[in-house]
Amino acid sequence: MIQTEFEFDLPKGYLDGEGNLHRKGIMRLARAIDEIVPMRDPRVKSNPAYATVIILSRVILRLGALDEVTPTVIENLFACDLNYLQQFYRQINELEPDNKADQSVSISAQSVSISSDYE
Repeated sequence: MIQTEFEFDLPKGYLDGEGNLHRKGIMRLARAIDEIVPMRDPRVKSNPAYATVIILSRVILRLGALDEVTPTVIENLFACDLNYLQQFYRQINELEPDNKADQSVSISAQSVSISSDYE
């Protein structure tokens, strides 16, 4: 059986209007519709970066004791938490390489060839 839901802990946490901190959450795998629907939203049409806010509000099933994770909740996250969730989304949906070592080997090989040109 495929895992479709993943737990996460935000680095700082969402601070709600009552001063409660919400750090633990659950994100589900995205479906194509989760990335299609935001493109129809007028906020995305005027600012394409806003798609991230809508997508995250669709795929985060739970955040602490909140009843619902809305775009407003995502808008009010600390920047480090938004960055964390974007990376987590890419990781669980396999939108980036699993093995960072492959990237560093490639970069190292480029560095070697560049430095050898100057010898």
